[in-house]
Parts: sequence; C-alpha cells; structure tokens
Amino acid sequence: MDIPPAPVSPKTVFSSSARAKEYRLSSQEFHLVLVNTEGAGASYPLGSTLKIGKESDNDVVVDHPTMSRNHLVITRQGDRFLVEDLKSTNGTFIDGAQVQVAYLRPGALLELGDVQLRIQAKHAPVEIAPTNEDRLGDLVGVSLPMRQIFALLSRISPTDSTLLLVGETGCGKGAAAKTVHQLSPRAAGPFIVFDCASVSDSLIESELFGHEKGAFTGAVNQRVGCLERADGGTLFLDEIDDLALDLQPKLLRALEDREFRRLGASTAPIRFDTRVVVASKKDLWAETKAGRFREDLYFRLSVFTVSLPSLRDRKEDIPLLVDAFAGSKLWERLPPQVREQFNNHTWPGNVRELRNALERAKHMSDMPELASEVLLREVAVPSSTQGETLPVNFGGPFKECKEELVRAFEREYLTRLVARSHGNIAKAARDAGLDRKHLYSLLHKYGLVQSEAE
Repeated sequence: MDIPPAPVSPKTVFSSSARAKEYRLSSQEFHLVLVNTEGAGASYPLGSTLKIGKESDNDVVVDHPTMSRNHLVITRQGDRFLVEDLKSTNGTFIDGAQVQVAYLRPGALLELGDVQLRIQAKHAPVEIAPTNEDRLGDLVGVSLPMRQIFALLSRISPTDSTLLLVGETGCGKGAAAKTVHQLSPRAAGPFIVFDCASVSDSLIESELFGHEKGAFTGAVNQRVGCLERADGGTLFLDEIDDLALDLQPKLLRALEDREFRRLGASTAPIRFDTRVVVASKKDLWAETKAGRFREDLYFRLSVFTVSLPSLRDRKEDIPLLVDAFAGSKLWERLPPQVREQFNNHTWPGNVRELRNALERAKHMSDMPELASEVLLREVAVPSSTQGETLPVNFGGPFKECKEELVRAFEREYLTRLVARSHGNIAKAARDAGLDRKHLYSLLHKYGLVQSEAE
C-alpha cells in the first residue's frame, strides 16, 4: 500500500539516540521476478496495475512464443493483487491451477504459457519526518522514535492496510492498535481484541471463527467469533506469534477471501469487512525463517511494520508518561531523588510497569494525589540495597516474568561490567569469562556500545 509523499528528514530516521538503536518503520514492496526464459532474474515492481504480454504497449513485455499479445493484467486492491487473464491462448496458472480471475499471494508462482514469474515481497524502510506532537490517541512520547511512529500511524490509519506491531511486553502495542482504530474511518465500528496466547489451541478456532450449536462436544449454543464481531471495525490479534502453525493457513484463507465458515456450519460462507492489526513480542520474520510462522501469513499481516521501542530506550518520555497516568503535573512535584531513580530504573515491564506502579501507589495512599514516599517505595530500590536488587514482577505469566527478570539482570550486569573495566572490552570479557564476540553481541543487544572500534 503506497502512502502519500511526505518530507524526509535530512538524516536517517531510524537512529534515535547516541546508542544508535534502530526502530524499524517499514512497508512492503512487491515485485514480479522472471524465473525462466531469456532475461531470468528481471524484476518488475507491482504498482496499481501491471499489464503483461508480447505487445510493446504492455507494462511488462515478454517476447515468448507461448505468451499472448495481451496475456493478463494485475490490479492492486488494497493489500491484495487481483490477476485477470485477458483470454490468452495458453492460459494463466497460479501454483499449477488454471485461473481466469484470482488473487495472487507473495511467493506464488505465476505461469503464462511456459513463462514463469514469482511474486516476491520484501520490507523497505519508510523514511518519514517526525511530528511535532507529543501525543497521538492513547500514545504519549516526545522522543524521536515515538514522534516518527506518530507520523507513520497518522498516515496509515485512514487506510485498510494490515499492520504488524512488534515490541517487548508492555511497550504499548495495544495502545497503538487502539489509536489506529480511533483514527480510521472505522472508528464508529467495533474494536475487538483477541489474545492468541490466552486461549488453548483446541478452542482458538472457535474463538476466531465461531461455531454452530452441536459443532463439537460442549457446543451447546451458537457462538459468534471475533472476525464476525469485528465486522465494520478493527480486529486486534495480540501475541500472533503464539498462533499454532495448523491454524495459520485457516486465518490466511479467511483474510485472503474475506469470508469464513463457523465450525460445524453447512450454510454459505460468512462475508466480513474487517481491518486487521496484529502484535508480536518476538521478531516475526525471525520466527518465519525458523519455520515457526508461515511466510505467506507473515507477508499478509505485515503490509506495514512498526517496531515500538522499550521504555529504557526512550527515558525522555518518562516525565510525560508519569503526568499522563497521574492525570496531573506530577513529575515536577516529585523529589529529585525519586526522579533520578525513575530515570535509572531499567523498566523491564516497560510502560505497563510504570503505569501499574503509579496505580499501586495511588491506591496505597490515603491522599487524593500520589504521595512521593509511597511512589518511591513501590518503584525504586531502597537506598541501602540499590543496585543489588532487581525488580521482579510476580503478577504475570511465568515465562514472561522470567524473561523480564533475565533481561533486567543481563543489562545491569553488563552495565557494571563495562564500568568496572573502564570501557576495556577485552578486560571485561576476561572478567566475565565470556568470548569477546559474544560479549559484543550482548552489549549491542542492550545498546551499551555502538561498534567494536569504540
């Protein structure tokens, strides 16, 4: 999906701080690549329309005896590409099946007579100037990466393109999805949230598509699924990386065809008109390459990809977030030592941890507004043990709480290690008993160095 032109920052928009940590804002680009015949490897970008044939007035001219003068036309319809055979002599085939009119998916093989082309998708960085605003819907931030994200979301929200949000637990993916819905023409429609990790694999299909009475043991009533309930609005699929592999092709088919059947239904498919936004705490492309997520579904969901930064990498946003959660100008009223502890905290739970800490402090205080002493005890490490105790979250799933604690430990350990060695990485590696390359990998992971030369 093309987005309107915008002024481009004179410097790369992905470098947000001295740590040079990149936050990817990307969109899909599609190409048809010639697989065989003379000129194999040639690539043709797919725009709004692409006409293919032997005649010179086609957008793609392939001079081959099995190709018709005007063989077919490909038309972009939102996130999909519609292939229409123009009454060719030798026909049009997609993955071996002859078609007259059909939708083309990334990775599919298109055969025009004996000529083969494959549609390929890749992600390209979106260079976009940041906004001057520090808020967008439910999102708050003055940092460069957040203002770049605000600019992108403002422009893609009015479209129906699917959107993939990537980021650590608690970094605001749900708030971003809700903001996209609020800024879209579907704002008056429903906003349905479905957490793919919260339902067992045996029930998730029913939750998504619904079921008829008697479809399986325990189905005593008809159930309307999330896709149907989100009709006319937005469906937010959280933790999409936890969706079982055997269910992924069913979701893909529903999104491609814009229709589905409830479990146990014998009637015609149900059509739906829903915009889909998904979120993943993992790098979904890495999951795809590892075989844990289907490539075709990945490309179907990631028309635009936005990687949300962790709170520890945008600490300049903490004062604004504190004021937003408190509903008042609280930050400047906090004692200096409290503000310092906020800024030094690693926030493994990200924005959610900050919000929950403020909420706990508010309920524990007898005052109508937050008391700094309560806030300090809830969030900061006591001065006598500061730096010796890591924040532990006992309120979530075991796996997530463990991962948060491990991340906090690694970052704190590495920070102290580098400080003790005065930046001498070779000495730090010896002290830690780590291979130097592995240490560099860990330091890059947490933005503690920019390059080995440093």
